Amino acid sequence: MSKTCIIIGASHTGAQLAVSLRQSGWDDQIILIGDEADLPYHRPPLSKDFMSGDKAIDDILIRPAKVYEDANIELRLNSRVIEINRDAKQVVTKGGDVLTYDKLVLATGARVRHLPIPGADLENVFYLRDTNDVRAIKSQVKPGRRAVIIGGGYIGLETAASLRKQGMDVTVLEAMDRILQRVTAPVMSDFYRRIHTEEGVQIIENEMASEIKTENNALSVVTKSEANYRADMVIIGIGVIPNTELAEQSGLEVGNGIIVNEFAQTSDPDIYAAGDVTWHYNPIYDTHLRLESVPNATEQAKTVALHINGKPKPYNSLPWFWSDQFDLKLQIAGLSQGFDDIILRGNPESGRVLAAFYFKGDQFLAVDAVNAPREFMFSRMALTKGHKLDKSILSDLDADLKSAIITG
Repeated sequence: MSKTCIIIGASHTGAQLAVSLRQSGWDDQIILIGDEADLPYHRPPLSKDFMSGDKAIDDILIRPAKVYEDANIELRLNSRVIEINRDAKQVVTKGGDVLTYDKLVLATGARVRHLPIPGADLENVFYLRDTNDVRAIKSQVKPGRRAVIIGGGYIGLETAASLRKQGMDVTVLEAMDRILQRVTAPVMSDFYRRIHTEEGVQIIENEMASEIKTENNALSVVTKSEANYRADMVIIGIGVIPNTELAEQSGLEVGNGIIVNEFAQTSDPDIYAAGDVTWHYNPIYDTHLRLESVPNATEQAKTVALHINGKPKPYNSLPWFWSDQFDLKLQIAGLSQGFDDIILRGNPESGRVLAAFYFKGDQFLAVDAVNAPREFMFSRMALTKGHKLDKSILSDLDADLKSAIITG
């Protein structure tokens, strides 16, 4: 009897899973369902090369159409699943199609968090999550025009860099005391504030947007301090929310994401989940996490594919991330939450090369490496292998990084 694996979600996770499932031995039907019209594409370039026009949609596809055709993967794009019937092992699409599965994978990802203030739905107020969002933004980009970005996290700063490079007048409003406050240390916030200021971006911290108005054919962002920032466009980037609704409606166990085991199985053994939407255990940090990360999406997809094909391999990958802003490539290995000490390699007050090593006591937790690929690769290795490091050697620019490993 032929079997069917249905994958709901056609982004990084879904695209990787479909191919990995075929490569690791699934000979039967694979259906990949996505709610966008485009083939699965890389999302990180949206706020960078795709927005700047340096890359078109074909340049950011995860795989060309022929790969799916050759692997006999059925793509159902521009389609949305609205119901899962676990008893009948069926899914129902918005168009009324009823599809039966033997294995089901939820790769539903996350959606933008909306800003609940008056005027957030006005014309030329944008969010940034998919290609349609960026196409709409690009239609308003012209040198000399003004953009106000609400949110000073990575997506907001990446967008600011992209628009500034295209000649826009850019202001970033951050409600918290500093940009990147949720994800990095004050020294890195200061570093990025300096770089953006040098590039002509205006960074305004501790300033919360309270309303967006239309005045004299332009937009105006009003803050709680009653300041007023005029703009031709406003872009809101205040985080994302995991798409857990399908899982919840079908009675699967959900917390801060869909709860999965070490093989990415949900509370229903025939239903898996992977990517941004999952709440999963990470053995390296001995804690449960929900990660918004392309590497996590890719590795969890491979874990699912192997388990479905009877080749169980627990998920145990080190979290890592990246961000490109101007000429800065930030590469992050590990998770810095809970740190109580930072060792710097480089000068945060000048230049554009810096590595910040995060520790909790003597335990090495993570690194933020800006234009420092050697420090990033060394840290990935050290974190994966659980090495203890000599802090004094890490801070010495003349020292060989490998000599920082404490042996014995």
